Amino acid sequence: MTPAQEVPDVVEPALAVLFCGINPGVRSGELAQHFARPGNRFWKVLHGSGFTDRLLAPAEQQQLLGYRLGITNLVDRPSRAARDLTPDELRAGAASLERRVARWEPRWVAVLGVQAYRTAFGRPRAVVGRQDEGIGGRGLWLLPNPSGLQARYQLPEMVELFAELRAAAFPPP
Repeated sequence: MTPAQEVPDVVEPALAVLFCGINPGVRSGELAQHFARPGNRFWKVLHGSGFTDRLLAPAEQQQLLGYRLGITNLVDRPSRAARDLTPDELRAGAASLERRVARWEPRWVAVLGVQAYRTAFGRPRAVVGRQDEGIGGRGLWLLPNPSGLQARYQLPEMVELFAELRAAAFPPP
């Protein structure tokens, strides 16, 4: 296997939604693909909530741009679990994300991970859903971490939460 490496952002200017993971897992680092661990539910949730018209594989991550979606991370360093990150790394990631969002100008930013968001942005009472405050002048949603290690939210509930963001990002004509 290839040693863990940074996973490149999948991004271009003016996306409808920029999804922001906490940090890549080891498997994602090995493959340089977002949400690459087989137990991760990100790709299933994207499809189930209507963001994509079919289930994409991690190796197809660049196709997200055709749906006006992108992916980045708060912290670039791969780890076995998000709990391996320090509060300082998360706070530095928040500052970096704000700069990237101001540069890329997505309509919405969706941070995937409640506890990481609370620590990174100093908002200990933040809850899942649309946030009153934005990031880099853009709208903000806080969504559950889709990792298979995160058992609090089951797939149907995650699909429903992501669908709320989809409805805001792509309102019917």
